[in-house]
Amino acid sequence: MGGIMHKILLPFLLALVLSGCMMGPDYRRPTVEAPKSWRFEEKEAQEISNAAWWKQFNDPVLNELIQVALKENKDLKIATARVEEFMGLYGTTRANMFPQVYGSASAGRSRVSDYEYKITSAAENPSNNVTILLNGSWELDLWGKLRRGTEAARANLLSQEEGRISVILTLVTSVASAYVNLCNLDRQLDIARLTTQNRKESYDLFQLRFRGGVVSELELSQVKSEYEQTLATIPVLEKAITQQENALSVLLGQNPGSIPRGKKIDDLVLPIVPAGLPSALLANRPDIRQAEQNLIAANAKIGVAKTLYFPTISLTGSYGASSNDLSNLFTGPANVWSWAVPLATPIFTGGAISGQIKSTEAQQQQTLFRYQQTIQTAFREVEDALIDQRRSREELEIQDRQIESLWNYARIARLRFDQGYTSYIEVLDAERNLFNAELSRAQSKGVLFQALVNLYKAMGGGWTIESSEK
Repeated sequence: MGGIMHKILLPFLLALVLSGCMMGPDYRRPTVEAPKSWRFEEKEAQEISNAAWWKQFNDPVLNELIQVALKENKDLKIATARVEEFMGLYGTTRANMFPQVYGSASAGRSRVSDYEYKITSAAENPSNNVTILLNGSWELDLWGKLRRGTEAARANLLSQEEGRISVILTLVTSVASAYVNLCNLDRQLDIARLTTQNRKESYDLFQLRFRGGVVSELELSQVKSEYEQTLATIPVLEKAITQQENALSVLLGQNPGSIPRGKKIDDLVLPIVPAGLPSALLANRPDIRQAEQNLIAANAKIGVAKTLYFPTISLTGSYGASSNDLSNLFTGPANVWSWAVPLATPIFTGGAISGQIKSTEAQQQQTLFRYQQTIQTAFREVEDALIDQRRSREELEIQDRQIESLWNYARIARLRFDQGYTSYIEVLDAERNLFNAELSRAQSKGVLFQALVNLYKAMGGGWTIESSEK
């Protein structure tokens, strides 16, 4: 009888599984209104997004620091381990779609009371018992609950992978930015030290003139004041350099310490502005891809929630052997088996299921709005970076002309002082303005490099995947 039921019931149930429907909405990518062009698009931009863009700085030391960061940075290691965690969760969720089979075995010896039970002469007391069983269960995915759950788990896994790539993108740009800032601080320190040395020489000269009665104490005090002012900038810059080195060390996954230098900031090559249409931006940025995977997962969870309205049907069974004699364990009379088709269906839940569906739908809406917000933020970041680098270039050109004028002003002022046409106050004023302009120009050069780094980060790029596999 059992064999006949197996032949009739199993094909029927298998047909139900294969023809099962999928509850919940299928995912469709939302329509995104993307600008056709950037307001500040560079006409000479080049398509280089698939290259390791930081190599355009042409500084081998920077290249090496980035490679060290990609191997040792702790945030990246955490992100990689998180991907492995979700890989395991995906495997666990997907396994529910397949039959689950477990084995068990037991062996023992027992004795019963002769007073409590009537023992026949043929019965053994104490007696042995040996049992071997295979137990199996299989939930029939008639409504798509397990398939939707697997879909959500897969999307969560891909979301974590995109998150890992986002960490790589942020890490590379952070190392490049920190290194450029370090070179910029080095340049400012060089300017401060050179200016301080020049003013020290002037101060020494004025001390000799004061002793000779050539200049007044007022003029000597003015020269000393300017010397002390530039001297005071040196420890400030040295402190900033040390702190920047410590911050960069942490990015490299190392304890705080000194950082090797390559080229000076004025010798670094300015990266080329990358080209890319808004559609390419959607494909390149890992945070946008991550937001979309989160949306796919939230969409699939709606289907999982809707299946709670329908019955849960499973196949359960066991097969094995049991005997009080090990030699008879694998004979026909020792066989034991059972099978069942348990069914559970909700009858009254007090609105719990509808509440869960409403909750998952609201979560999907939140994820959708976050996806749209991520795209809008990406467009804004590109626009900001484009205008930042363009205006920074213009500012740098103006400052170059200003410094040239101030150099000429300082030269003429010193000539006029040497010839007795003016006081040294005019010289001090010219040198002070020149010093401040040179510091501002160095800072602007760093801002320009930073703007280009931010532009590459905003544009995303295939280089992040390439770098993560090295």
